Amino acid sequence: MNRKRIILLSGSALLVLLGIVIGQMVFQSKPERIVLYENYPKENSPAFVHASYVTDDNSKLPSLLDLNEAFVNIAENVNPSVVTIITTKVVKMRGNQMFPGFDDDFFPRFFGVLPETERRGTALGSGVIVDKKGYILTNNHVVEQGTEIRVKLIDKREFEAEVIGTDPKSDLAVIKIKADDLTPIVLGDSDVLRVGEWVMAIGSPFSDNLDHTVTAGIVSAKGRSNIINSQNYESFIQTDAAINPGNSGGALVNIRGELVGINTAIATSGGSGNLGIGFAIPINLAKKVMTDLIKHGKVIRAWLGVSIQNVDDAMAKALKLEDRSGVLIGGIVKDGPAKKAGLKIQDVIVEFDGVKVKNVSHLQLLVSNSEVGKEKEVVILRGKKEKRIKVKLEELPDSIEQGAMTAQSGSTRLGLTVEELTPDIARQFGIDENEEGVVVTRVDRDSEAGRSLRTGDLIQRVGDRNINSVQDYNQALEDSSGEYLLVLVKRRDATFFVTLKNAE
Repeated sequence: MNRKRIILLSGSALLVLLGIVIGQMVFQSKPERIVLYENYPKENSPAFVHASYVTDDNSKLPSLLDLNEAFVNIAENVNPSVVTIITTKVVKMRGNQMFPGFDDDFFPRFFGVLPETERRGTALGSGVIVDKKGYILTNNHVVEQGTEIRVKLIDKREFEAEVIGTDPKSDLAVIKIKADDLTPIVLGDSDVLRVGEWVMAIGSPFSDNLDHTVTAGIVSAKGRSNIINSQNYESFIQTDAAINPGNSGGALVNIRGELVGINTAIATSGGSGNLGIGFAIPINLAKKVMTDLIKHGKVIRAWLGVSIQNVDDAMAKALKLEDRSGVLIGGIVKDGPAKKAGLKIQDVIVEFDGVKVKNVSHLQLLVSNSEVGKEKEVVILRGKKEKRIKVKLEELPDSIEQGAMTAQSGSTRLGLTVEELTPDIARQFGIDENEEGVVVTRVDRDSEAGRSLRTGDLIQRVGDRNINSVQDYNQALEDSSGEYLLVLVKRRDATFFVTLKNAE
């Protein structure tokens, strides 16, 4: 019995001690430490580490219901500003469409030409009302070649639209309808948009029966270029908000319901559906295009008069540059702004009007959005020296070809053969015999040069040496040093640099 009493007393004591410990943990006066971020400085760490939305101990993180209400309010406020655009297009085709029993050689053989047929179809897109006067911003590819354009509002009213102006280079267009009680959207600022922000896409995917479809996602990346056409002005916002065919021209809005982009393109894998990679034109790019189209019917762009290319790792090594940012001048337009200001081939533009230049598309946008006739400061690297040059910008000509680019049997060491530019070789390759340089007459396709050069190319410079003869070319190779060679090439009307591994 004594043993049982001892066990019971011991158990009771343990329970009492456990209760005391639990009570201290529950009713302790010091606040519990909550850590939201690792590696917070220990010497001044508070009891509660503040995160976004948290301002003091009495505040709270937004609930799912708060977020839900935000999306609902955005959709309700923005939807009336988004329209469905139905474009009727007539496609003319030459071919044997009427008589499928005959092959395509039948008509040319007997009548000299294939018959021309017309096919009428409709294309679906979206647009955004930007002004109470009826101006609507959309994509150029939504309305181009349209013989009839109809706009359907959220209240089911339909109107015929007129094209105010189109700009294929940015894939933007402005159309106009005559209607009352329109709800223009609020324009945001795409420059302050951050990767990771919530955005919503609104448009009419696949069918006008699916008009005003709302999808949500985040900003996946900014400044995407070379997505549609390397010759276009591109600096896309990438998003995972679902964008599908028919969404083109629709709205991409931020969490405040402001227009930050015009939905334009999607990445697909052989099909036409969404893969979580969509692209929108930033509204800050679109603002100038839209304003110019409404005022002038065309976009007035400034230009420098240079052909440029990105500085990659190999090129930086060839130029002995420490930084890979900026763009390399590969050609200068005769009598253009850059030529007049004293810019030279092989200069690296690192800054324009106080803004650090990231890449080719970035500089193109900086220049094109500048005011024509204004003088801008351009910072360049020439050799290893930094220079500041004032350039007076001019209006971009309708055709770049108005100003020709100017630039200033040999060794097979690089996997190619070059020859002097004789009248016979000039005629053979369609080159002006007054050009400077040596002609590439053979390229080993398995060589380093085979990836970049082709027969008929003119080599005008190797490293810092201008090439006027095969002797110049051979001497330049002989004197070269370093892992890479920088070679200036002219192909028809374009000049550009290529980097070749130096086979010393």
